[in-house]
Amino acid sequence: MKKKNSDISQNNISLQPREHSPDRQPTAASREQRLAYFLLGPPCLIVTALVLFPVLWNIWLAFHKVRLLDLRRFHWWEMETTVKNFVKIFTHYDFWPALKATLIYTTGGTMLALLMGLAAALMVHSRFRGRSLVRGAFLIPYIAPVVAVAFAWRFILDPRGVLMTSLVDSGILQQPLDLLGQRPWAMISLIAFEGWRYFPFDFLFILARLQAIPHVLYEAATMDGATPLQKFFYVTLPQLKLVLATLFLLRFMWTFNKFDDAFLVTRGTGGTRVITIKVYDFLIGEFNIGAGAAMALVLFTVLGLLLFLYFRWVMPRAEVE
Repeated sequence: MKKKNSDISQNNISLQPREHSPDRQPTAASREQRLAYFLLGPPCLIVTALVLFPVLWNIWLAFHKVRLLDLRRFHWWEMETTVKNFVKIFTHYDFWPALKATLIYTTGGTMLALLMGLAAALMVHSRFRGRSLVRGAFLIPYIAPVVAVAFAWRFILDPRGVLMTSLVDSGILQQPLDLLGQRPWAMISLIAFEGWRYFPFDFLFILARLQAIPHVLYEAATMDGATPLQKFFYVTLPQLKLVLATLFLLRFMWTFNKFDDAFLVTRGTGGTRVITIKVYDFLIGEFNIGAGAAMALVLFTVLGLLLFLYFRWVMPRAEVE
């Protein structure tokens, strides 16, 4: 009987879970997990500090009556919550014209840069003497300082600049045109500057995709008797649809938020006062931080809506086709 009880007690002891030894070494999986958390920590902190916090801070400012001097006070958390900032910007006489000008400027500049990049990529895709030099020259507008090229364009397009003086002296024009301050020339000049300035970015991506197109497709099209124009529309363009759609999305986002180009080239005159310039006017001109933050939040909302529509309808069709 005692032997049977001892056997039962031993079985009970064996069924009890073993306690982990405090000196047990961590496994390779746990070490990799700790390393992953360690490596993800700094990027998460940087994103939070540089992206998430400014967005939340802008949202807070948009719903409070904040002047420039209020930011120096320590009782900013006691400021009045209000929606008057949004009422002010939506009822402002210049809001809807600024939104219209922003859409025209963004769409025109994006399309022009895309078309110029496509034309430049097709131009240097084939081999010819001096192709590397031409490729390097195409990158000059993109790598040049924006302040330098903007003032160069102002010097050229000024009514007393090189272009107007030459046209008037040659008898083509009776009097110089104000290309930087007169409607619609100011918007046309700004769109032309935007396309010239940023087409090299599109040019590089389109050229890389062109070089990746299998040459067998062109050989098959040649055997079928396709003309160069037919090869472009039925071979080249379908292969470029996805990269063109991606470039349009990126360029549209960047141009929609552009401030320096419009401010430096036209100063917002001649119907080129875009929303980013209006944000600058509220912040610097009126020292109204709340209204400027509300305008920036509206800019963010409009851009988010356009991006949603783009991803919902444009990108799926480009991927399928």
